[in-house]
Amino acid sequence: MKLFKKRPEFYKNVFTLAMPIALQSLITIGVNMLDTIMVGSLGETSLSATSLANSFISIYQIFCMGLGMGASVLVSRYWGMKKADPDHNEAASTALRQTVCLMLRFTLLFASIFALLILFAPDLLMRMYTADEAIIAEGATYFRWSVVTYFFLGASLTSTIALRSVGQVKYPLFVSIGAFFVNLVSNYAFIFGKLGAPRMEVAGAALGTLFARVFECAMILGYLFFKDECIRFKIKDLFMKTGSLLAEYVRICIPVLISDAILAFGNNAVAMVIGRLGAAFVAANAITSVTQQLSTVVVQGVCQAGAIVTGQTLGEGSREKTMEQGWLFLGLGLALGLIAGIFVIAITEPVVRSYSNLSAETLDIARDLMLAIGLILMFQSTNSIMTKGVLRGGGDTKVLMIADNLFLWVLAIPLGILAGFTFKWPAFWIYVCLKSDQIVKTIWCVLRLRTGKWIKKISTGKESVNG
Repeated sequence: MKLFKKRPEFYKNVFTLAMPIALQSLITIGVNMLDTIMVGSLGETSLSATSLANSFISIYQIFCMGLGMGASVLVSRYWGMKKADPDHNEAASTALRQTVCLMLRFTLLFASIFALLILFAPDLLMRMYTADEAIIAEGATYFRWSVVTYFFLGASLTSTIALRSVGQVKYPLFVSIGAFFVNLVSNYAFIFGKLGAPRMEVAGAALGTLFARVFECAMILGYLFFKDECIRFKIKDLFMKTGSLLAEYVRICIPVLISDAILAFGNNAVAMVIGRLGAAFVAANAITSVTQQLSTVVVQGVCQAGAIVTGQTLGEGSREKTMEQGWLFLGLGLALGLIAGIFVIAITEPVVRSYSNLSAETLDIARDLMLAIGLILMFQSTNSIMTKGVLRGGGDTKVLMIADNLFLWVLAIPLGILAGFTFKWPAFWIYVCLKSDQIVKTIWCVLRLRTGKWIKKISTGKESVNG
């Protein structure tokens, strides 16, 4: 199969879905930077406390992303069925709403668990990250003001992914822009005591985030319940029977949740390895972090577009077209990876020189890391689009769960430890070893794509629904 073909309609469809998602990711990065700058002005203790507290909150976000992306596999498939085959319209419509219902119920369950943890054990959670009593106290304060945030964050995040799966990508982007400004004004008012609000500092940062999440959730759920004409999910559907689809939901969605969660812990393990390579290495890695995020936002959008397009095409019953699109996505991944890699290498010197106050050792390591990142991005972009997009959209979630974590835990982390602590290789090779799973996974993706075994049958639970 060819990696590059003249398929203007295909590429238009992909980027129509991908670009709003990418822009939304940019806004999220902007919000995180904004919070860091505003809280950072309060001092190192406040900044450290909110940063560490958000490390725990990010675990919850990963669970929500897993639930949402798992549900996206089913939603896009059922949406394709609904559009393509009137005979399956009723079954697909019911399965579509059942999927969203199950997704929201699981989200509510996880939100309750995390909210209870931070309500009753905020100090204990902070002690997982630090022994500094001042940071623990500030972090616990931030946690207490964040209790109900979990419910709004989870509902809006998962519902946004569901809406994207049926092609609704622009509205969530506009909502994110609105939430950005709500967060900006609320943080300014409550952190610093402006606009007639009390000065709350760290608690104000948590309250500002809560207001932004409430706005976001109200706008997204309001659209889902009252405006959306694709999923047609109503408030009463929260109480619908879902037993006929539960097994299918668990089979497809839970491996995505487990995979994303274990990968998150794996990435934390990589961070722990880096953290023990010395202050210069840690500082150099911090210099590259924003560059890494910015260079992959388009790839993240194409990943989700890949899952949506693949699911919808399979739902329409076109296996041959799905295979052709799979190879086109592979070619797209290679092209975007090459562009991202060249971009990172090209801006290496300007980025490194902007940190002239740091030691020469740190800056030399940063240069090595930027070059390594440029190399790895070519592989990472390709396999991300395949694993998080095409193969996941085909329903191959169980195999992906095994492959993702096998390559990370059995190959990359042990190699990185050996390179850093045993062989004491240069920073370039340490980073390449720590990310070696990206290279091997790219080769595996090509082999998996060729077999066609990644295309899985998905049931609507029609018999149970009609029976």
